Amino acid sequence: MSWRAVIFDLDGTLLDTIEDIAAAANHALARRGFPPCDLSDYRRFVGEGARVLISRVLPESARGEESVRASLADFMEEYARSWYVRTLPYQGIAAMLEDCAQKKIAMGVLSNKPHELTVKCVEAAFGHKRFKIVLGQRPQVPRKPDPAGAFEAARSLGVEPRETLFVGDSAIDMQTARAAGMRAVGALWGYRDREELLAAGAQELAAHPTDILRLI
Repeated sequence: MSWRAVIFDLDGTLLDTIEDIAAAANHALARRGFPPCDLSDYRRFVGEGARVLISRVLPESARGEESVRASLADFMEEYARSWYVRTLPYQGIAAMLEDCAQKKIAMGVLSNKPHELTVKCVEAAFGHKRFKIVLGQRPQVPRKPDPAGAFEAARSLGVEPRETLFVGDSAIDMQTARAAGMRAVGALWGYRDREELLAAGAQELAAHPTDILRLI
């Protein structure tokens, strides 16, 4: 198969964002008098959007609608100030993206991170011209694993889903790829393990960003 495009997840795939996310979430917990979560916990909690993240880090007894809404607002306020303190691209990502660009592979980003922050993260790390389409979570579009965003990205890239690799580090990403009819590629350098990716339908596994070039 000749692949014409690659759509990437963001957190845990292109960027290691976990420390900044954890710091902002723990700040929100502290403001409400709740204990912090360990960094290792956040590796399991991220991937389904900010609201789901906050509902997971709150103590079970504090997961009512009002508490989640208030803590989410605290998290978003703090993360808006500190979203790029420790965040960095994974080793090998920049070179892989450059090689894809030289091979005329269309590239996009689809994340469950809020859209405005997704755009900011991508532009800070890679510039505003590297990806043809960058999509985060928007109120009017169902979040991954619903394939709506993946279909939108493919249309913007001018390709069919069957011509597209979808690269991500979580079960959510593999489910999105399969639902959209794209090739599901699990990034082993991210936040989840091989077993989760395979169980969720990964069709390829990439141990290093250079493996994406091998697939192409």
